[in-house]
Amino acid sequence: MTLSLWAAFVAASSILLVIPGPTVLLVVSYALGQGWRTALPMAIGVALGDFTAMTLSMLGLGALLAASATLFTALKWIGAAYLVWLGIKLWRAGGTLDAAPRTDKVSAVKMLGHAWLVTALNPKSITFFVAFLPAFLDPHADFWTQMAVFETTFLVLAFANAFGYALVASKARRFVGNPRAIRIVNRTGGGLLIGAGVATVTLAGQHS
Repeated sequence: MTLSLWAAFVAASSILLVIPGPTVLLVVSYALGQGWRTALPMAIGVALGDFTAMTLSMLGLGALLAASATLFTALKWIGAAYLVWLGIKLWRAGGTLDAAPRTDKVSAVKMLGHAWLVTALNPKSITFFVAFLPAFLDPHADFWTQMAVFETTFLVLAFANAFGYALVASKARRFVGNPRAIRIVNRTGGGLLIGAGVATVTLAGQHS
């Protein structure tokens, strides 16, 4: 695995994590209703959920790589196109973050479990990783080493992202509810995501 490949993975993952989805909306809704104390358990739950989904996806990709290098390479190109599609979708997204405050008082353990379930059991999570990861995997390098590096990297980023969203939501509620601010975030992320998709096409061609 080259440093450029890892850096591209970090950049694309960071952008993807910032995109408001079911997990982010859950984190924000708890933080809006109960404040900063939700940040740590929610971030841990999100990281564990991503670990579950990513591990299942990586195991499937490992079997695919062992079965057919050609099919795996095709999947890498599909993954790059998927990034571009997500970027276009994010660019065209609206400027609202639809997260209602959750005022129900629950324990940290329950919040952690809720975040894990929402993140891990969302079918889109596994589908996402299956389409996303191949663009960054080198079929000629050791698969398990790459798996360890990419999982560790993504989980650190996922934890930091969820923690950050919770803190921002609890301290800056006006920002969360500001359509203009959310629109700027969406369009910036969308543009960067399209760029990441184009970059991974080049990387896929180099490592295929």
